[in-house]
Amino acid sequence: MLIATISSKFQITIPKKIREQLYIKPGQQFIFVLNGECLELVPKRDIKELRGLLKGSDTKNIRDKMERT
Repeated sequence: MLIATISSKFQITIPKKIREQLYIKPGQQFIFVLNGECLELVPKRDIKELRGLLKGSDTKNIRDKMERT
């Protein structure tokens, strides 16, 4: 488990091990997603980077069916 502390300016440093594992670069932007009492940081990506991401994926969405019941 890696721990980071929020500074007096409400800034936080992402531990080096995580930055390297996720290829986070200086100046990269993140989207903050509040999920209950959890905060998720999602890298903001250019739509062009997502091209081909879902190629060959199954179009039947089982998750949606499960959530409706």
